[in-house]
Amino acid sequence: MEKCKDVKAYVRMEERYEGLNLIFGDCPELKTEVLSVVAQVKEETGLTPFIYDKVSNDRPDLQAIYVEFHDDVHRTGGDFFEKVLKRLNITHCED
Repeated sequence: MEKCKDVKAYVRMEERYEGLNLIFGDCPELKTEVLSVVAQVKEETGLTPFIYDKVSNDRPDLQAIYVEFHDDVHRTGGDFFEKVLKRLNITHCED
């Protein structure tokens, strides 16, 4: 089995919306790590973003966790994302 690759992060921000996509490919270990880190940050911050688990049956390389804030007037989602990225050792987001 091929070694798991790193998690790739994509951030999208619009007016009152912030989203973080964490793509981990076909690697259950990375998925577990991502979900664990998101849960830790949720508990620490008290924030409750929407969390979606994307599973692509046709493309195993497109497995991802989506973390979204809707109606985020105070932009607290950005701080949440920074904590998640830091704990996952992600130093940059993809284009």
